[in-house]
Amino acid sequence: MDMDGSKRIFQRLGPHSQGGDNNSNKQQKVCFHWRAGRCNRFPCPFLHRELPAPPHQQQQQQHNGMPSSSSKRPHAFSSDYDNRGSAGGGGMRRNPNFNNTWGRTAAGGGAVVRKMEKVCNYWVKGNCTYGNTCRFLHSWTTGDCFTLLTQLEGHQKVVAGIALPSGSDKLYSGSTDKTVRVWDCQSGQCAGVVNFDGEVGCMLSEGPWIFVGLTNLVKAWNTQTGTDLSLDGPVGQVYALVVGNDMLLAGTEDGILAWKYNGSTNCFEPAAQLKEHTHHVVSLVVGANRLYSGSMDNSIRVWNLETMQCLQILTGHTSVVMSVLCWDQFLLSCSLDQTIKVWAANESGNLEATYTHQEEKGVLALCGMHDSEAKPVLLCSCNDKTIRVYDLPSFSERGKIFSKEVVRRIEIGPGGLFFTGDESGQLRVWKWLTESSSTA
Repeated sequence: MDMDGSKRIFQRLGPHSQGGDNNSNKQQKVCFHWRAGRCNRFPCPFLHRELPAPPHQQQQQQHNGMPSSSSKRPHAFSSDYDNRGSAGGGGMRRNPNFNNTWGRTAAGGGAVVRKMEKVCNYWVKGNCTYGNTCRFLHSWTTGDCFTLLTQLEGHQKVVAGIALPSGSDKLYSGSTDKTVRVWDCQSGQCAGVVNFDGEVGCMLSEGPWIFVGLTNLVKAWNTQTGTDLSLDGPVGQVYALVVGNDMLLAGTEDGILAWKYNGSTNCFEPAAQLKEHTHHVVSLVVGANRLYSGSMDNSIRVWNLETMQCLQILTGHTSVVMSVLCWDQFLLSCSLDQTIKVWAANESGNLEATYTHQEEKGVLALCGMHDSEAKPVLLCSCNDKTIRVYDLPSFSERGKIFSKEVVRRIEIGPGGLFFTGDESGQLRVWKWLTESSSTA
């Protein structure tokens, strides 16, 4: 079993990539008001950047159907940071200019012009008589940069996990209805249902393995060999799973548990137990030999994966830290306190919050991926049944995805695909459009 996440890394992006193109009609002068953070002209005749735009990256290959296989890390741009940048190895690289671009709108804005951001209830039911004159949206999205391919119906409660194991033509989804459903990627039909005694709290795919976080248990099975294992040890619900340093790590009601895979015995052996958090651990991510854990105690803890020692406690959030995400040398976190925070290393190598993005509602999940032009985007699920889509690092809004209920899980697929699962049990398949009407 290949548990080395560093072998499967997404294309690394520069920290200041804005994705904008030079405009020959604009004056080659940086906007004074933009530098002060208060330009409200659209379009602005002056540049909204201080460096030339990066070379245009090749478009990622697009597919028309659902994936037949995947090789990716869940809800993250990359599985690891560049660990060559800091003394001692494994730490985040310090970027002295990290304050220059976060939250600044790039030239052209990338903003979406909207009319009434509410989906028409009659349109959802198929009987709206107003047609194009309706004040409300007759679409599940705004922004014209992605499209809904299909909806997979079957779960009766919250979709809590989505997994795509390597070498498989199946998509797996887990729910608090105590089932895992297996979907055929070619037909979109449900190919099987696995029943459990407890609710599914999370799922993770690593190579051919699928891990399912349950109550007081983690199930592991190999989709190629058929190996089926039960990992005991968790107390209460398992909320998060991640792989790092040849270990499987689980966030539970009672802290963090780690197992090592023993190839000779074909089993997972207990490796560590971390109980420093004072409340449930609900989010985990690994980068540069560090483990970052978000908790209901409102904190993020930074762990050394070699020594399993806590290196730092981040206390900027005032409510549950629902999701943590790695992008380049930055750590992003979201919370029910209605904020998304960007953390970067300071002079001493410790993380500090360098930018805070405010939302109108609590944020439940983050997912980082690339659009059809290989530009970095951030998907943020909020408590108002929407997913906001932002360009990075500017946080310019690209569009929104609307859902019947709050989306709990967002998962990356190959070929520009991504998946969302909401509290009603609905699983949706989305695809980035090759040509987008929005500009960067």
